[in-house]
This record gives sequence, structure tokens and C-alpha cells, in this order.
Amino acid sequence: MASTAPRTLARRALIGLTVLVVALGGVLTGSILWSDGQATPKLGLDLEGGTQIILEPRVSSGQAVSAEALAQARDIIVQRVDSNGVSGAEVTTQGDSNIVVSIPEIPTQAVRNAISQSSQMQFRPVLAIGSGIPVPTGSPSTSPSASASGAASPSPSASASATASPAPSASSTQNSAVNEALTAASPSPSASPSESASPSPSPSSSGSAAPSGPTDLAWITPEVQQAYDDLDCADPKALDNVRDVESEPLVTCSDDGSTKYILGPVAVSGDKITDATAGYQTNPQGVVTSTVEIALTFNSEGARQYADISRTMVSLPSPQNQLATVLDSRVIVAPQFNEAIPNGRASITGGFTLAEAKELADQLKFGALPLSFTEQSSVDISPTLGGEQLRYGFIAGLIGLLLVVVYSLVQYRVLGFVTISSIVVAGLLTYLAITILGWAQNYRLDMAGVTGLIVAIGFTADSFIVYFERVRDELREGRSLASAVETGWNRAKRTVLIADGVNFLAAIVLYVLASSSVRGFAFTLGLTTLIDLLVVFWFTHPLLTLLTRVPFFRDGHRLSGLDPRRLGAKKRTYAGRGRFTPVEPSAPATEGSRA
Repeated sequence: MASTAPRTLARRALIGLTVLVVALGGVLTGSILWSDGQATPKLGLDLEGGTQIILEPRVSSGQAVSAEALAQARDIIVQRVDSNGVSGAEVTTQGDSNIVVSIPEIPTQAVRNAISQSSQMQFRPVLAIGSGIPVPTGSPSTSPSASASGAASPSPSASASATASPAPSASSTQNSAVNEALTAASPSPSASPSESASPSPSPSSSGSAAPSGPTDLAWITPEVQQAYDDLDCADPKALDNVRDVESEPLVTCSDDGSTKYILGPVAVSGDKITDATAGYQTNPQGVVTSTVEIALTFNSEGARQYADISRTMVSLPSPQNQLATVLDSRVIVAPQFNEAIPNGRASITGGFTLAEAKELADQLKFGALPLSFTEQSSVDISPTLGGEQLRYGFIAGLIGLLLVVVYSLVQYRVLGFVTISSIVVAGLLTYLAITILGWAQNYRLDMAGVTGLIVAIGFTADSFIVYFERVRDELREGRSLASAVETGWNRAKRTVLIADGVNFLAAIVLYVLASSSVRGFAFTLGLTTLIDLLVVFWFTHPLLTLLTRVPFFRDGHRLSGLDPRRLGAKKRTYAGRGRFTPVEPSAPATEGSRA
């Protein structure tokens, strides 16, 4: 029973490896037939080319762009691009103002948004609200009106919604930007009946006293009121030159352009957000709903500020009890407070798709750009290295592979074909992994990555050499082939694990600390190291275990690479038919036994 156990385990390992290869092949085939996968690995910017986008900071007249702000913006853009699954992108500064982003292929709109949008989220109190169409001259524009309603919720969170109308006589219309709920966790639910909003005061009614807080109507000066009256949210360029200063009021539009607002200074700024996650909302019964939400987590200061503003606004008339969520100077949602929110946690539900919510959450999580950018130009760029360098890289890889094959056949004879077949299996797994990663994670193989694959040939061959030499050492000690394979494997696998462990740690350190070009090398080095371990444990050792039952290897044929006589084995008893059996270690050899 003990003699058949290694062979049984060997067969199971080979079957498992076959299943893995077939499964990976099925995933790749499915990605090609039913998705946008391709049969070859995706290439990086240096080998295939792509798109170059030049971003120009959008600043007010007289405002200078600091080198620190530009460097911070570059770092944030790198994180955002990486979070969108773009591999091999390059983000650099141009001069002392512009940022140049080079991306393989044509970037999606989500990637373009992640690159250029500031994504500065702010929470501002609503001072006035009205239709996005400018008020005609002579109309009572200084008194925009709104209606608001609050619905009771059985959950321990208050939900709110608001509906804006241009005038009391106009029919009520649903505002998609304001209709969505901003939900914040609260210890007890509350509800407020539908009520009419009190009209916003005219500039003269606010007096000349300095505003006492972000909800004070004294922020509505004649200049602010005039800007509000003149604002046409139907104009796509209406907010191109908007003045967005945290300590000042903001005249802006809803995200869909149907509503315009006068907002007070920022009550809670986006830099107080420590985390933002996207997912489906869970109801009080713990059931996941179909509503997509962005859950926000504030730091301690942000939580305190959010709690303070909710306590202040909950007692104000509508629309002054609405807190607008502003992103890049536009209002996403502006719900009303039905109750104070003491814990400062909030979730935004704005009719997003899951992809849109994830995109926005990533932008908020990685921070707001210190500058706003406009896309100055977008051009196609050719490969920085080109196909010639890639061809040279493949030639170098083939030469290295050929040298390993020749060495294996010379040194190990027929046993060398085990090395060759192991390298072929490792190459197949590497090809499948990189190609599938290109489809699933948009991984791109650059020249540095190709270098890592070439270097991996030597590392992979080294593992087999360590194993084979251990087996041959055991044969020299007088063991049978089956015993030598198992004993040699028990000693060799520790060496293989240590060597590959060092390689993998080096790959991790390079990937974390090095620049983008070296990270491609580090990634392929780490990937091939894991594949090397898989092949040695699931293919090379099981295959050699099964070969110990083949007479060509078991009997030590002179071309097998495991011939005890050529290896200088210790004295053995000749058993006939070219087969040698070892002498028992407890019985010393005698002259009679050598006869």
C-alpha cells in the first residue's frame, strides 16, 4: 500500500493540473467568443502605443499654479487611473503647469472622467432654489420657492427628498437631481409632513450684518442674487467660470441642469471623507435592495461638523433645511433634514448605476484634485519602442530557451525532456494567465514585463536542476530510483521553496517601491515564480514519480540520465538484465557480494 501511495498522489496532481489548464483555456475561449477578450496578451504603451491626453489647469485670472499642487494632482491621477484597471499608463508633468497622461489604447469615458474631474465633494446648505431657466426681468426672482416632503422610514436612518418648482403657480415637476435621497444613520426614525417652502428673502431683507453661519440668508447679497437671476442652467457652459470658494456662497446648477441654487459656504468639506464605497443599499431587515448607494465615512472632525450642521438645519424652513451634496461645483442631491444626524455617517443614493457609483466612490476615496483641469488635447501616439525591440526581446528569449534545452539534454539526456516539458507547461500557464488578466483586469505586457518572462526561464530551469541533482545524489548513495526520487524530493523541495520565496519577496518589494516601468518586470517575475512552484509540485515531481516504474529509467539505462554506473554509485548487487539493486545499509559489502 505504501509503494502505491506516491504514484496515486502523482496521478491526482497531474489530473488536477490538467483540469486547471483546461479551465483557464475555457475562460480564455469564453472571453473571446462572448466578450471582448483576445487570443494574445495586451501590449503596453511602449510596445503598442496609445493615447496622450494633455491636461491644463483651470484657474482664475491672476492665480498661479504651485509645483506642490501639480505634483499632488499627478499622484492622485495615477491612483485613479490604476483603480480603473488601466495598466502601463504614464502620468508626467509638462513644464510648470500641464499634466500629460499617456494611456494604452483609447481611454473610456470613465477613465477620462477620473483623469480630469476634480471630484471635490462639498456639503453646503441651500439658501435658495428655483428653476434652471433664468428669471425674466421684472419677475419676483428674489423669492424662488420650493416644496419639500419627507417620508417616514422604518429603518434607523432618515431619508429625505425635495421637489423644486419655478413658481407657486407652476405645475410641480420632478427634479431628478434633487429627488434622490441622502440617507444618514440616526438612532431613531422621524417623519415630517409635506410643507411649503418659505420664500427666499430679497437681498435687502437680509440686512447689512455679517453672516453668522453657513445657513444665514445674509449671504444672499445683491451681487449673488444677480448672478442667480442671470444663471441659465440649460447652457452647457454656464458654470465654466463659476467661482467655487469654500468660505463663500455658491451659485450653481443641479447635475442635470433643471434646477439652480444659491448655496451657503461649505459646512463639511470633501477632505473630511476617509472612505467611500459603492454597493447596493441594505434595508432595516438586512435584505439587500436594488438601490445603489455610495457610503461615506468621515473622520472625527467631519463627523462632528456633519452632526452640528444637521442640528442647526433641522429646525429651519424649507428650502433652508436642505443640505446640498456638491461635486465639482454641481449639485448631485439636495435633500432636507427631518432630524439631527449625530453620528455623521451618510450614504448618497442618486439614481446611479453600480459602475457610476464605483467610479465616483474611487474618485472620492483617492482624494480631490487640488486643481481643476480641462482637456487641452488628445492625440494618438506611436509605440515608444516599437515592434523591432519586441522582436529582439522574443529572439533573446528563444536563445535563452534553446540554451536551456541543449544544456538539459547534454547534462540529463532523456531526463532532460522532463525539464523541457516542464518549461512548456510553465509557458502555457504563463500565457493563459497573462492573456486572461489582459481581458479581466486590462493588464498590459510591456518590455519590462517581457524581460521578466525571459529571466524566469532561468529560474524555472534552476528548480528542476536542484531536484534532479538531489535525485542523482541519492542514486550515488546506493538507493533505488523510486527511493531516490522520494528522498531527493523531500530534500529538494525545501531548497526550491526558499529560492522561490526569495524571488517572490524581491518581486513584491520591486512592485511596491519601484516606478511603473520596473513594476512590469516585478509583476511578471512574481507571477512566473508562483507558476514555477505550481509546475514543480504538480507536474515535474509527479511525472518523475511515475517514470520510476518505466524500465528505461528504473533499470538505469545509460541514456536515461539516471545510470548509477555513470553517476559513480556505491557498490551494488547485480540483478541481471541491466538492473541494479542497492545493498542493504545494515549489511556491509563483502568480497563474495562483489563477485
